[in-house]
Amino acid sequence: MDRKTIVVMEGDQTGQELLEEALRVLDPSVTGVDVDFQRYDLSLENRRATDNGVVHEAAAAMKECGFGIKAATVTPETPGDVGSPNAILRKGIDGTVIVRTGRRIPGVNPVTGVHSPVSVIRMAVDDAYGAEEWREGEGLDEVAYRTEKISRRVCRGVSEFAFIQARKMRAKVFGGPKYTVSPVYEGMLKEEMDRAAENSRDVRYDPQLIDATYALLLTTFGEPLVIPTLNRDGDCISDLVMQMFGSIAGAESLLISLDEDENPETVMAEAPHGTAPSLEGKNVANPMAMILAGAALLTFFHDEEASRASRAIYEATFESILDGVRTADLGGPTGTTEFTDEVIRHIRTKLEVWSALA
Repeated sequence: MDRKTIVVMEGDQTGQELLEEALRVLDPSVTGVDVDFQRYDLSLENRRATDNGVVHEAAAAMKECGFGIKAATVTPETPGDVGSPNAILRKGIDGTVIVRTGRRIPGVNPVTGVHSPVSVIRMAVDDAYGAEEWREGEGLDEVAYRTEKISRRVCRGVSEFAFIQARKMRAKVFGGPKYTVSPVYEGMLKEEMDRAAENSRDVRYDPQLIDATYALLLTTFGEPLVIPTLNRDGDCISDLVMQMFGSIAGAESLLISLDEDENPETVMAEAPHGTAPSLEGKNVANPMAMILAGAALLTFFHDEEASRASRAIYEATFESILDGVRTADLGGPTGTTEFTDEVIRHIRTKLEVWSALA
């Protein structure tokens, strides 16, 4: 395998601590995968010092090499501050979709009894995010307005990738926008979902309105699902899906840019959770999502060695939990570094055994 470069985007508080745990797992001495780490400091302090210049640099580097892994970062709420680096990164790599997959954590009972994986394919840009907002009038007559937009190109990318993901997971494409209330705006996504379904007749297709999707998620547990969504809807429903399986720290999040054939071109992996400042320095946070982010990133190398390492990371992570090695959020006493140590031990054992069998 040719050596790959992963752009490492450092972050804030517990987010940075968990990133370092993930990098321990991705080290070539553990996985056997030949990678270089190109680091960029995206901490709030450095973003302010560079006026977000470091974020633009990281995006350009990621677009060039194709791979990135990012720690959780602080987004200041003060107007005129540096804002969210995620918006800059999404624009910088032409990110089209965000993929978050909830899956059963062995030994942890899902909240609703759901057992099969649920993958949310969400718009990475437009919709309610970045919309122009303003108010007019005063007192009780004051009115707030918002101008949103979506594009057919992004709708097509979300829809096509949903069917690609469903084929990979042997799942059905389920859910969709509230096109009955918004036939022009939200209807655009429904049109592209129908188009993708027509071209992917080997994949089951069960479109639902977004409100029905929420309700049916609580009763659907027998088969894997892929849910294409608008940006705002996907932000909400993906958090719900993560928590349904026991912890928001139980799965990775992927930002993906697509080429003209809707195939992944640049991939950035991260955890779906935030910086958890109350846990900083206590060695109690769950590194699972960041570790799985690294495992997911390796699957896009399209190399047998990387695929084997990715599988080893996934299996080692879940086997550790099944063995009772659990952090506090999963009801256990294990510390952050101790959890990673156990995952690394399992990975090395697996790769050694597989090598002998091969």
